[in-house]
Amino acid sequence: MDWVGWLIFLVALLFSVMLHETGHFVMAKRFGMLAPRYFVGFGPTIWSFRRNGTEYGIKLIPLGGFTKIVGMTSLDEVPPEQEPYTFRQAPAWQRFIVLVAGSVMHFVLAAVLLFGVALGIGVESINTTQLGDVATCVAPSVTALDNGTPCTPKDAKSPAAHAGLKVGDQVTSINGVKVTSWDQLQNVILAVKPGAAVTIGVDRDGRPLTLHTTLSSVPGRPGSYLGIGPATVIQSVGLLGAIDYVGTGFAQTITGTGDVVTHLSIPQLFSPNRARLPAGNVSSVVGLANDTGQAVAASVGWQYKVSFILLLIASLNIAVGIANQLPLLPLDGGHEFAVIWEVVRRRFARLRGRPDPGLVDYRKLVPVSVSLFALLAIFVLIVTYADIVNPVNIG
Repeated sequence: MDWVGWLIFLVALLFSVMLHETGHFVMAKRFGMLAPRYFVGFGPTIWSFRRNGTEYGIKLIPLGGFTKIVGMTSLDEVPPEQEPYTFRQAPAWQRFIVLVAGSVMHFVLAAVLLFGVALGIGVESINTTQLGDVATCVAPSVTALDNGTPCTPKDAKSPAAHAGLKVGDQVTSINGVKVTSWDQLQNVILAVKPGAAVTIGVDRDGRPLTLHTTLSSVPGRPGSYLGIGPATVIQSVGLLGAIDYVGTGFAQTITGTGDVVTHLSIPQLFSPNRARLPAGNVSSVVGLANDTGQAVAASVGWQYKVSFILLLIASLNIAVGIANQLPLLPLDGGHEFAVIWEVVRRRFARLRGRPDPGLVDYRKLVPVSVSLFALLAIFVLIVTYADIVNPVNIG
């Protein structure tokens, strides 16, 4: 089923790209700019038609798309009769809206997907008493516990294993105290001293059980240790919860991206422990397609598969929308910087009583921007190579 996941991701990627181009195209047409072509794909044209001065069509290679807007820069050669309707002759505010519309469409798509997942499917939560993990041993240190170090024959059996707890069990009480959330369960366990005996009420496949064990402790970790982890479950949210989830999704993606940029290093991409490092959160198109393939092939319910894929696409669109605003040519952010610089120069010239300096000379911007963009492109190639030779298993 991996190839189905790849197909789903590539179709979603194509849709995202064309939505980006649609943002530019619609706003350019709205402001009366000439936009003679709007195509899905690249290469030879396999089908097209003309309407209102624009050729719409599909090209052979479905790996993106483009919209052609006449006179994007001062370097473009344009027939005199078309000059009044070019991008560069429009007011600065109109040009800026046309440029930023691409990223706005990414953000709109991400918001719709986040809202749809939260309201239509539900939100993944670990604040449940259902068990998703039962440790087989007591880790020799808090470091070993945090790193998930495999058990050895020397390690003591975990209290959870002694009790006979199993993945999927729903813990209903500890020493007679009813628990309905993971936070509450943890607090009740921590209130019991290490070495004390506990009675655990469990619901296993609708059948109530009473299990017994003695709590232990992990060196370096305060409190008692039972050796359990929560299951991830889908919980429904209302309209307000869905709206809040959209804001949370954007905030987490933005802060997560900042954290990765701050702590990422190239060697991490090729580390055997990549999934546990910041590099585990950096992926190319190959890596994201592979993640989608793994999700489709996973032995989990459809809710988990659909929500994972939609949330992945939402996160991708947020990240792409932000990256596209970097002030580097040929990204939209580079063109936006040029428009802003024109406005600043014009106002300074007006204050000094000098004539309008006109359009930015792109010949002066291209060398620096292209050099920085080349470094970004090299990084993308490195990440792509890492995703091929050292892929992340999403579990």
